[in-house]
This record gives sequence, C-alpha cells and structure tokens, in this order.
Amino acid sequence: MTMRSGAPALAALAATAFFAAAQAEPTLLWETKGFSTPESVLAVPAEGFAYVSNVAGNPLDKDGNGFISKVSLADGKIIARKWAEGLNGPKGMALSNGKLFVSDVDKLVEIDPATGKITASHEVADPGFLNDVAADANGNVYMTDSNTSSIWRLADGKLEKWVDGAELKYPNGVFVEGDSIIVAPWGPPGTTGKPAEPAGLLKLSIADKKIEALGDGTPVGNLDGIEADGDDYLVSDWVAGKVFRIAKSGKAELLLDLGQGAADIGYDPASKTLLVPMMKDDLVRAYKVQ
Repeated sequence: MTMRSGAPALAALAATAFFAAAQAEPTLLWETKGFSTPESVLAVPAEGFAYVSNVAGNPLDKDGNGFISKVSLADGKIIARKWAEGLNGPKGMALSNGKLFVSDVDKLVEIDPATGKITASHEVADPGFLNDVAADANGNVYMTDSNTSSIWRLADGKLEKWVDGAELKYPNGVFVEGDSIIVAPWGPPGTTGKPAEPAGLLKLSIADKKIEALGDGTPVGNLDGIEADGDDYLVSDWVAGKVFRIAKSGKAELLLDLGQGAADIGYDPASKTLLVPMMKDDLVRAYKVQ
C-alpha cells in the first residue's frame, strides 16, 4: 500500500477497458474483524496460521502503535491480536533464515517467530514509503520503497539501496520467483492534482537488475500485493479495491471487486486460500480460489 493520491474512477475505467470477468468468483470462507489498519497478510500453512501486520494509525507516523497479529487459516479466529509489538507502521512481511522480516516506517525489522520479540533493526536513510518484503532462496531480503521508486536489499547483514529508477514504476508488491523478482508497481505519480498512472507487472532479474515488462505490459491498476498461483499471479489493486489473476502474458482477469483498501494479499497455494486485508475496514477476508 502507498499513500499517494489515487482515483478509483481511473482504475475502474482501466478494468472496464482491459479485463474480462472471471469465470468463477472466489468463495468467501471467513471474515474476521478486530484488526487495526491491517496492511499485509503472510500465510504460514505449515503452522496453520497467518501473520497480519497492523499499522494502527497513519502509515508514516512513528507512534509505536503498530503490531503483528496471528490468525487461524482454518476459520479466521484471532490466535493473538498483539503477538508482536513495538512497531510503528508495519507493512510487508517475509520469512527467511528463521526470522520474520517486517518493513516499518524507516527500517527493516527482524522478529523471532518463537517469541514475537524484535531481535534486530536495519535503518534506512531518507525513506519514502517502505512497503513490501520478499526473500530469495539464498536468504537475501528485498524491501520496496514505493515513493522513491527503489528496492533495498539485506545481504550478509547489510541493508543497502539495491536498485532504483523510474523504470520500476514506484514498486509496491514483490514476489521472488527463481532468479527473478516479479514487481507489482503502484504506477508513476501524475501531474499536480492528478492520480498515479496505472501500471502492469514487471520482471526484475536478480543477477543483472534488468527490468522488463511481464508479458505485453498492459496497465492493470495501482497495484499492491502479489502472490503466485501456478503459472499465474494473484494481484491486488488498492485504489480500485480489486483482485486480479494476471497471466505471464500480462492478460488480467478480474476475480474480486471488494472496495478501496484491498492491500497486501497472502496466499496458501496448497489449499488455494486467498487472504485479503481490507485496510479501511479493519478486517481480513479469506477466499477459496477456483
């Protein structure tokens, strides 16, 4: 999620122009209220639960109100509402090297999954809007800064700005796939008083940092979370409040129309359970994807 201005009408127009309706809409499994500005959900199927990051206020305020919840994948019951505390505006999450990594207002935080305690913090100089997090097979951790159109990388204990530039189209969600990172961009900012432009998925090579459009590069919307489902990707659009299935060709299929605030989704591919945090409604929904 990013807080630059957007226009739901623009995203809706793009959806009408480019996307066909899904053949079978996902089935609602459960809905759980009681969160506080939930931004991201990370499924942990082996343990039967998911982490939920709660901004609990303004996403850029260093107010100490942010926390991480744990919720049951089976029925949505909140296992621990404030499992981890002491955060400001926690957003994207990833597990790597036995730690839970969480983006915060001005840092990448490490949390011990056994205790919920913060064990390390990696500061970012002059952050814009630190957002999603992903990890590769070598244990490197990647974090987007949506407002500065950059991606940071934590490698061998050192956090540094890894790649930046307008060609990233202000990255929001990230998903590591083999030797590439699939990027869900928010889209370049518009002129004064205008919304951000819609964007399509990007493919970023980890080896040489080459950036290219995924498929035909058709704009989809102001993108947020991204997860893989077989050869396709499940992607949320925060502004339009939609969830799409996007093929490697770039073709997008509308799955859900939920209302503005559908943020950084989680997914369990084995059970085909899609988890959608609704930031503006303080709830999380789970759907069975067809």
